[in-house]
Amino acid sequence: MDVKLPKLGEGADSGVVVSVFVKVGDTIAKDQTIMELENEKAVASIPSTGAGVVTSVHVKAGDRISVGQKIVTLSGGAAPAAAAAPVASAPAPKPAAKKVAAAPVVEAEDEPAVESADEIINETPSASPSIRKMARELGIDLRKIAGSESGGRIVAGDVRNYIQRLMRAAARPAASASAPAAPAKPAEVSVDFSQWGPILKKPVTPLRKVIARRMSESWNTVARVTQFDDIDFTRLGELRKQFAPDYEKKGVKLTLTPFVLKAVADTLKKHPIFNSSLDEVASEIILKEYIHLGIAVDTDQGLMVPVIRDVDKKSLFDLAKELETLAAKARDRKITADEMKGGTFTISNQGAIGGAHFTPIVNLPEVAILGLGRGAMKPVVREGKIEARLLTPVALSYDHRVIDGGSAARFTVDLVKAFENFSEAAVKL
Repeated sequence: MDVKLPKLGEGADSGVVVSVFVKVGDTIAKDQTIMELENEKAVASIPSTGAGVVTSVHVKAGDRISVGQKIVTLSGGAAPAAAAAPVASAPAPKPAAKKVAAAPVVEAEDEPAVESADEIINETPSASPSIRKMARELGIDLRKIAGSESGGRIVAGDVRNYIQRLMRAAARPAASASAPAAPAKPAEVSVDFSQWGPILKKPVTPLRKVIARRMSESWNTVARVTQFDDIDFTRLGELRKQFAPDYEKKGVKLTLTPFVLKAVADTLKKHPIFNSSLDEVASEIILKEYIHLGIAVDTDQGLMVPVIRDVDKKSLFDLAKELETLAAKARDRKITADEMKGGTFTISNQGAIGGAHFTPIVNLPEVAILGLGRGAMKPVVREGKIEARLLTPVALSYDHRVIDGGSAARFTVDLVKAFENFSEAAVKL
């Protein structure tokens, strides 16, 4: 009996094997985890769909496998049901909705014929101005796209599907002579760097591909502006030192990041435009009445952004505890896709590493991100006297399509006040 890779979720048809937990001769039970598979930024546990003794293992760490591919072969167990699905405990990462392309694509059985991508479907296509602008910039003829909305209206998803069909057509080696070649970017040139000296080669991981794609999407979409300032963290540093022992007695490490979460949440409540998203298709700005903050975590594999939900409703102790848990899960690659979705504003804190001001890239579909550098003691004039204060450089990057410079300046002013006037009562246990 062959155990095959089950369907992982909508649009998730392949992944890279992270670990294999069984070997030839092992006896396994139904629903026992036999391997871990990386897809997008999450790692999913894959259970066995049957029980028995492992007679063959068909995959190894680093292999890219697709739905239906054999993982192991068993003997002595009952065959699984024909349409077995993964158990609920296996996280099913789904690709973010706002994507133009995804890495290796497995064609679905109901995929329309690629040849239809070049046929005129509607001489008078219905689409919003933003969709028409997108089509013009990409050189796409909307008459060749079938709209999925009421009255045949074309939306972003229809354009995305059309582009994916063109890409698959371009990738086919044996295209028919009657089918025109799909538009393609110039071929990449591989340079042999070894001709100038010794080199090492390191494969690009799926996580790094996701990061690269999303950063490119943000760079090409957002009208970026970054506002800089320095915030006096002296009081926060004193509060942290004062109450850290009390937190440690309860098993939680108190860092400055929970203070940052709380101050940012309070400021977002005063400036809701920074807690919004731009819906270009509907020409609407979505103001969110919840505050879910993403925290950029530096891992060995790359940047990951777990999301802490309802920050404005949680105590500093709860935030410190949840932050510690999520950061550990991110570094161990145990975080799920759902735990990295739904953020409304992102914070990138490089203070523990070093460096000063930098320009963080907005994490779409959000409209702003706050970057913090490493604090340093500097001379400051206060009430006519020079004092040594702990100043931390901050950088607020925002989408100028949604947020004006005046709004960003006012947000920064209130953010400075929230940090420098942080309430002691909010820290006490």
